[in-house]
Formats: sequence, structure tokens, C-alpha cells
Amino acid sequence: MSGIKKPSRTLVNIAGIVAVATLISKVFGLVRQQAIAAAFGVGAAANAYSYAYILPGFLLVLLGGINGPFHSALVSVLAKREKEEAAPIVETITTFVSGILLLVTIALIIFAEPLMDLVAPGLNQTQGVTATQAETLALTKAIAIQQLQIMAPMALFAGLIGIGFATLNAADQYWLPSISPLFSSITVIGGLAGLAITLGSKITSDNYAMLGGQVLAIGTLAGAILQWLVQIIAQWRSGLGKLRLRFDFHNPGVKEVLRIMAPATFSSGMLHINVYTDLFFASFIPKAAASLSYAGLLVQTPLGIISNVLLVPFLPIFSRLTDPKDWHELKERIRQALILTALTMLPLGAIMVSLAMPIVQVVYQRGAFDKQASQLVASLLVVYGIGMFFYLGRDVLVRVFYALGDADTPFRISIFNIFLNALLDFIFIKPFGAPGLVLATMGVNITSMIFLTWKLHQKLNGLPVKKWSLKIGALAGASVFTGLISWGISWSFQRFIPQQNLLIQLLELAVAGLVGLAVFAFFAIQLKLPEVDILVSRIKQKLRR
Repeated sequence: MSGIKKPSRTLVNIAGIVAVATLISKVFGLVRQQAIAAAFGVGAAANAYSYAYILPGFLLVLLGGINGPFHSALVSVLAKREKEEAAPIVETITTFVSGILLLVTIALIIFAEPLMDLVAPGLNQTQGVTATQAETLALTKAIAIQQLQIMAPMALFAGLIGIGFATLNAADQYWLPSISPLFSSITVIGGLAGLAITLGSKITSDNYAMLGGQVLAIGTLAGAILQWLVQIIAQWRSGLGKLRLRFDFHNPGVKEVLRIMAPATFSSGMLHINVYTDLFFASFIPKAAASLSYAGLLVQTPLGIISNVLLVPFLPIFSRLTDPKDWHELKERIRQALILTALTMLPLGAIMVSLAMPIVQVVYQRGAFDKQASQLVASLLVVYGIGMFFYLGRDVLVRVFYALGDADTPFRISIFNIFLNALLDFIFIKPFGAPGLVLATMGVNITSMIFLTWKLHQKLNGLPVKKWSLKIGALAGASVFTGLISWGISWSFQRFIPQQNLLIQLLELAVAGLVGLAVFAFFAIQLKLPEVDILVSRIKQKLRR
């Protein structure tokens, strides 16, 4: 049986569309964070937003994100059916999901306060803090509760967005679903611009902080609604279901979707619990939640883009090489993916580490975001930079297991990681503070890579781990030189040009970063790795477009 629509694009075309859309969305997301930083710094409104967004954001990523359980389940079923069969399936699933998530929305509104006590118990501290700190914590909690109640309907729209995303992808439409997340950034930026015009660009008083928190929450909710609206309009035009109640639960397609969706949702949800664990401990550290958000975005922006460019082309390759007779080539492809990860993440991480402070100052330091805030976020960015290779390397190995039809091994490891992350958070938070939370995440990723590699070694009858490790170790050594050179150039700029302004800082970052990358490229070329040619070829292809 033919699918909804015959694919008219190659895998490379699709990957290019998704990569460009991801880049645009990430850029707008970064601008949104810059606007939040300028308005609130690491104050009560920004910290409250980090806590309040945990549950709505968790649902938006889990249910509404690309490759999420709703997306995967619906695409796998709809792609095998004609358009006439798709509409009843989509409408029934929409009815079912909307009913459940409407109840979740109501629960979030009613139980916002006890949920906030569970998510951020540190906001209830009264002992061991000054009177001013206690007032700030109480204000942060009050704002967070109000923000959670405002954003609660995102639970409903998260499911609808995921359904729309999958439906359009199954119909060979990729641009609109991939670009639509930027609408949330646009609405938040617009709300903050209106706030700045009306009240001034810097929020200082408690009343202003409360009002600013409301603007953040309303803008975020409005963005989710707008994201769903543009998808549903395209869905209607494609004849893939309308907004109507339908209870066709005996439809074989509906049963298949639900059979896939339930375990996939549970499995994917496990991966996001670590975020909650980190923020649970962060609630005991002043200004940590907002700082983690700012530093995390600086890392996730290049990570998201590079992971699309690297992982998307490798996924079908891994899947085609799962037969035991092809395992030799599969191992070679795994090696290529890991070496390419090292070639991109190690030098980028080294530059993040060595230029953390000027990067944060250029991106965020304006308005309410002062030098003290820059120092806190920069300390987190240093640890994030060290762990970038392990973050993406773990994703590469997980994709290999999925290609082999083994989702159980990554799931079991993710369950173990929940407890490991909580333990490491508890151990590292006292000696290191907020950076200890990022250090714990890095420890979890390293442990995951070790376990995944060991299980692959058993599954594929042996991997040349020692040989791979020597190459990656050599690239790690080269990245150390990269960091040292970049740091030295940055130090020289600050030593000989004491009057720093935005233009000088941009020049400093450009020179230090480019020279550092040139040094890394020189060392990488000496290793005569074939992956260097692959990486250069891909970069040239992207530049020609």
C-alpha cells in the first residue's frame, strides 16, 4: 500500500531542510535568552521562569518535539496509509490525547503550589539565609507558581503540536514543523520589548519582577498556541484531519499508534528526569537555575546544529548495516561517527572553556545582566565545554543500538543514570556549587558512553576500542593546545587593549577562536584521518548552498 504521499525529497534534502530550520530556530532562541538576560539578569523573574517551565517545557519537548514519541508513533503508522485513512486516525488520536492532556492542564493549575514545592524545595529555605535572601526566595516561588498556572495549557498544546508535527512529516512536509518553534521565541521577545518600552529595560522592584514573570509566561504560552495554529492550518489544507471529536478506537491504525506511543512516551520521559534532578538541587543555590539555562543554551545551540548535520546522515547508514555479514562496515561507520564527533566537539569545547568569559559577556552582559552574572554563567560554560564530546558521543552510540533494534539497553542505562545523576549532584554540589551540577551531568554522559561501548563490544563480537581511543586521545591533546592558544590571544587583547567594548570583544573572540581552530586543524591533518576529508567535504557542501 502506498503512503500518504510519495517522498519527493532525498535524505540529504530532508536533512538540509531540518538543519536550516533548526539553525534559524536556535538563533531566535538565543536572541530570546539575550532579551530575558537583559531584562532580568539572574534575578527572581528569570530564576522563577526556569522552575515554572520545567513541567510545561518537559511536556513540550517530550510530546511536541521532533523524534518524540507522538512524532515517531504517528509517522510510522501514517506513512504506510493513504490520505483517506489518515484523517480518521489523526482525529481520533487528537480527541484521545486532548482529553488526557486537558486533565493534566487542570491539575497543573490546581496543584501549582505543591508541585513547585516538589520541583524546587530550596525556595522554601528560611534557615541559614539572610532576611533579604529569604524575601527573594519567597518572591521567586510566588512568581514561579503564577507562571506555572499561566503556562499550564502548554500541556494540551504540546500534544497537539506533536500530532501536527508528525502528520505533516508523514505528508512529506518538513519546513513548517521544523521552523515553527521559533514562534515561541518571537512572542517572548515581543512581550519583553513591550515591557521595556512601558517600564524600562531593567526590572528592579518586586512588582516589576512579578509583572515581568507574567510577561514571560504569557509570551511562552502564546508562542505554543501560535506554533500549533500554523501547523493545524497546514494540516487542514493537506486533508489530514480537522478539529472534530472522533472516537474511532477500533480503527487498526489508531490501535497501532497507541501501542507504539505508550511505551515510547514512558521511555523518552526517563531521559528528561535528569533535568528535573539538576534543578531540584539548583533550588538550594542562589541564581543557579537561570544561570544553568543561560549557559546551557550557549552549548545547546551549536550542539543541536552539529548533531543534525552529523547524526541525520548516519542513521540510515547504521540501519542498513545491521546484518552480521555487514558488521565490519558498521564498525567502521561507528568509528567515523565518533571521530567526526571528536573533530567538531573537542575543539569547540576547548574554545568554550578558554573563552567562556568573553563569550558570555558578548552574548548576555547588558541591561540587568551584570559582570557578576557573567562570571557565574561563565563558570558553568567551562564545565559544559569540557563535556561536549561525551554528550554527542553518547547520542551516536544510542543511535547504533536503535538501528540494531535494541531499545532496551539504552533504556536500562538511562534508568541507572537517573540514580547516578542524583548521587553525583548530591556529591558535587557542596564542593563546587552550581558548576557541580554540570559536572554531574558530564559524569553521567561519560558513564553512559562506557556502558554503551562495552555493550556494543559484546553485541558486535568485538570493537577496536583501543585503536579508536588513541585517535580520539590525540585529538583531545590537540584540543588542549587549541584552548591554550585561544586563551593566550584573549589574554593579550585584554592586557594590551584595556578599554573593552563590544567591537573589541567581538574581534577578540573572532581572532582567538579562528587561530585556535587553525592550530587544531594543523594537528588533525598530521594524524591523516580520513574523517578530516569527510568533514571538510561536508562543510564545503553546506557553504556552496
